[in-house]
Amino acid sequence: MSRVPHSSDRGDRDERPYCPVMSDAGLRPAHEVVAVDEYGQPRSGFIAGEQALTLFLDDREIVTLMTLGTHPEMLTLGYLLNQRLVPCLESVDSVAVDWEKGEVRVATFERISDIEEKLKHRTVTTGCGQGTVFGRIGDQIEKIRLPRPSVAQSLIYRLLAQISDYNEVYRRAGAVHGCALCGFAADSDPQIHLFVEDVGRHNAADAISGYMWLNAIDGRDKWFYTTGRLTSEMVIKVAQMQIPILLSRSGVTHRGLELAQKIGVVLIARAKGQHFLVYNGADQISFDAIPAATAPGSAARRARQAGGQG
Repeated sequence: MSRVPHSSDRGDRDERPYCPVMSDAGLRPAHEVVAVDEYGQPRSGFIAGEQALTLFLDDREIVTLMTLGTHPEMLTLGYLLNQRLVPCLESVDSVAVDWEKGEVRVATFERISDIEEKLKHRTVTTGCGQGTVFGRIGDQIEKIRLPRPSVAQSLIYRLLAQISDYNEVYRRAGAVHGCALCGFAADSDPQIHLFVEDVGRHNAADAISGYMWLNAIDGRDKWFYTTGRLTSEMVIKVAQMQIPILLSRSGVTHRGLELAQKIGVVLIARAKGQHFLVYNGADQISFDAIPAATAPGSAARRARQAGGQG
């Protein structure tokens, strides 16, 4: 680690701004994986990385951020600035990222004296990438055991066709995510038990969790649909609801995929129209409604879709 000396130490000849001692621990943003498409064929593509990074300020744990990890030092400084947890950049002595421990430690020259007072008043925002839940429930997640249902391709299509009638707020105003708790009765259309829209997909997921709790609904025979990307936090929430099938019209993060593989969540993403990609649980899919052959060039287009961002 290195630091540009403070301006007071340099004289007038060097006018570069002050920089704390900082690690340089950026990660690659994407990971290559293989998913199974609607034709039952493997497709190579890329999914976004995702890492948990717990921020410590003068040895006080502040928050766990979920991040791509490409610029962890800048993320840390920006978070401290935006949350007004440090008075100025010059008060920061060092920023050290350790991915093996999943933490970033920030030291100040004079320890922040009013940190406890600042942390008393918290607002849980609608943002999708930060929170304190991840590090608190890891041990519990390891103990979750989900059923292994078979998933008919035709049911995926029936659900996607029916779900298009929802997203009412999104059609009128945009700027929201939607989540749905779905059930399937024999020889009938999918049943949407509850569809919730909110400015953040995690808010919508939490509302569905509360609904299930209040109504003693068993999630083991349900599907969960979301318009948002499938991050580790979304996989965790669905697993806690005991729901074994997670479906999204958006993409997947690498951490989300790892957790789904560990817990046993069927992970279906990029699901729109007749297209989808199965990132986990392809052996549980019954390909009973394979679409007709598509036009020339569609294979390349599907490969691009597999690597797109959600």
